[in-house]
Amino acid sequence: MYEGPVQDLIDELGRLPGVGPKSAQRIAFHLLAAEPADVTRLQEALQKVKEGVVFCDVCGNVSAEQTCRICRDARRDPSVVCVVEEPKDVLAVERTREFKGRYHVLGGALDPLSGIGPDQLRIRQLLARIGGAEITEVILAMDPNTEGEATATYLVRMLRDFPGLTVTRLASGLPMGGDLEFADELTLGRALSGRRTM
Repeated sequence: MYEGPVQDLIDELGRLPGVGPKSAQRIAFHLLAAEPADVTRLQEALQKVKEGVVFCDVCGNVSAEQTCRICRDARRDPSVVCVVEEPKDVLAVERTREFKGRYHVLGGALDPLSGIGPDQLRIRQLLARIGGAEITEVILAMDPNTEGEATATYLVRMLRDFPGLTVTRLASGLPMGGDLEFADELTLGRALSGRRTM
């Protein structure tokens, strides 16, 4: 244990996701050794994020304005909406350069054990958005885990009554360069059931 401000900094850094005690200590001592100008830039960047970043009124993605650049982009197809759990998932889909529609960020996934139910997510906003727009397809892009599966199943039940709406789910299966012998049964089973004609 260190004294005063150093230990306070280590404790605060250790609360960040993915930062353990050793990493927090390394970052803290890096900041202590850094030039004052570097620390000031980091401090200003953190302040700008807290003061200047908002969530898009339409999709819930992070934005510098009330409406994010994707929702403002007239070249995007407004009839197709990809539903994701978190803003970081938008970036993951965008990196593929395959999706040309719009997004809806739920703000998490259903997790009753942690107290996260439908009311804690942006599901109501999604339903209102679909009811008031000409959306023809909703792509569910949840994480392939228990919470993601529960969220996708819940959304399918909520969306099935919208006339003319197609609800699809991202295909899941084997990664490129992977070996069949190392694939778990669930992944291999999904790859088989999601196969397509070549």
